Amino acid sequence: MFPLSSKVGIQGILSSAFSRQPPVCLAVRASAESKSNAELVKDSWRVLKRDAGTHATAFFLKIFEIAPTAKQLFSFMRDSTVPAEANPHLKSHALVVFTMTCEAAILLGEDPTLAALRPKLLEMGHTHVVHKVIDEHFDVVKYALLETLKEALKDEWSPSMKAAWAEAYDAVTKIIKDEMHAVRRMEVAV
Repeated sequence: MFPLSSKVGIQGILSSAFSRQPPVCLAVRASAESKSNAELVKDSWRVLKRDAGTHATAFFLKIFEIAPTAKQLFSFMRDSTVPAEANPHLKSHALVVFTMTCEAAILLGEDPTLAALRPKLLEMGHTHVVHKVIDEHFDVVKYALLETLKEALKDEWSPSMKAAWAEAYDAVTKIIKDEMHAVRRMEVAV
């Protein structure tokens, strides 16, 4: 488990992250409130994917800002002398994770079971067990994702959009975490 930065604990981060309301103009907020969660996620992904590499790197830098020791979970970061923002392995990994997270969020609107992605998400559950990821890590990643999206989308960000992305993230990670728990139960049984 990676400890959070000594400045702020997870409860402080999460309570402030999920209670703050970003300033949004009323016209944007009214428009966003009338859209479904699937539409909000899909519309915002259209904007985000134009510069997905930059947003993906910002996403992982936010994770490392919140939980600096998270770098130890990544073999390409452990002994690297290259700054995180310039690390080509991190950029590549971040882009894959960010894109998959966003694309999975889009697919939820079409298939709430994520049948097309389920094999990959189950595989990720296994991989996360190997790398000693625990449930609390997902809270940090969720916070970092929402903050990255808020910063990237600026005036388009709204409480409804935040709720839509949070719901999508929770649905995607539930599959991964359920598989992690199943793998750990099997390990204990053996």
